[in-house]
Amino acid sequence: MPEQHQIDFERIAAAIEYMYINFRAQPTLDEVAAQVNMSPFHFQRMFQEWAGVSPKKFSQYLNVSNARNILKNSQLNRTFGHGTFVRFICEN
Repeated sequence: MPEQHQIDFERIAAAIEYMYINFRAQPTLDEVAAQVNMSPFHFQRMFQEWAGVSPKKFSQYLNVSNARNILKNSQLNRTFGHGTFVRFICEN
């Protein structure tokens, strides 16, 4: 049987993958915890320990990252020329 450390790692990795794949649906803490068969309280504590941020902060990062990618590839990039506006948004 794998060590508890390995089991915990695999659970958090699975949670991160689930959050990444489903970020547009913005899964709740309860939903993500259920995916890895953990209570929301225990999941949040373990996620924070392993990832260094809360599940909510990680979810926010995924949303901001997606928004930046959309801006980089959007009509705004062509409209404002040379990506000046997009560079400003992405750098701040």
